Amino acid sequence: MSEELAGLTVGLIGAGNISHVHVAAWKALGARVVVHSLEGAEDLSEQYGLEVAASLDGCLAEAEFVDIVTPSATHKEITLAAIKAGKNVICEKPLTLTAADSHEVIDAARAAGVRLYPAHVVRFFPEYKAAYDAIQAGRIGEVAVARFYRQASSPAGAGWYRDVAHSGGVIMDLMVHDLDQARWLCGEVTTVYAVQNPPTVDGISPVNVAAHVTLTHESGAISHCRATWGATGTTFQTGFQVAGSTGVLKFTSAGDTGYKEELQDGGAGGDLLIPASTLGESPYLTQLRELAIALRGGPEPRVLASDGATAVYLAEAARASMESGQPIDMKTFVSSGAVA
Repeated sequence: MSEELAGLTVGLIGAGNISHVHVAAWKALGARVVVHSLEGAEDLSEQYGLEVAASLDGCLAEAEFVDIVTPSATHKEITLAAIKAGKNVICEKPLTLTAADSHEVIDAARAAGVRLYPAHVVRFFPEYKAAYDAIQAGRIGEVAVARFYRQASSPAGAGWYRDVAHSGGVIMDLMVHDLDQARWLCGEVTTVYAVQNPPTVDGISPVNVAAHVTLTHESGAISHCRATWGATGTTFQTGFQVAGSTGVLKFTSAGDTGYKEELQDGGAGGDLLIPASTLGESPYLTQLRELAIALRGGPEPRVLASDGATAVYLAEAARASMESGQPIDMKTFVSSGAVA
């Protein structure tokens, strides 16, 4: 246990897919975890040795701060409840489903004097952090063109993911990671253009779908983000290529590290929504340690609520571009507050 986090009690709200990696990280950090969820809390508790809170209020009363891992459409309501109770909040991405809602919860946190951090875990993957550090150090000169991709076995065959009003679709749910990365690595965004195939119809996403978003940055750099919900059994893959005036940075999770077959051959089949472990420390552990230490008065983490809101804003602009067929000027684009 880190001395900085001694005696920590975390209120985990939600018990779905992503909760497992969050619980593993909190247990590794020596935290006491009290879980509340409308379903699945008992099973999660039994599996990991957690305590169960019968109500949200009960969970908030026990916790030093909360970690929200519920479906995306519930993030705003639960975050506001935690803020009202005076609790600091870590919230899974996306922070909310619209930029207007993100700014509402940020304003509420500021007014209440509590802190709010979005769990944009890709900033904590070592490959992406190494790219950020290299760019900041000027190792590839001025960034010109960047490409980011992310694919996963589609979660949209069941549950709430196909309902864009609940998930935001493939851009808000999956590509939001790379929209954040594009901004982190290439700078602020001025225009957004997006296409998706097949299209969303009547607010229902296709089960298997690909989206492509082109961003123009203030620096003049252009970045391309591609996200795919593939057929069942599609392996999770992600990667990037960032070309600058004096060099290129490349990464693909499909690359042969020499350990890949040894560690992953015969690994989990079927749907896999979360990337397999890296060879080092889990990025979820790195992330939650950094956020928790910040909540205890340590240094500001590498991702702030404003970053989470901006990623949502870019995803919302991408949807507006798809609807209009036109690029969106981020200087004049206003969040409508409409989810779908």
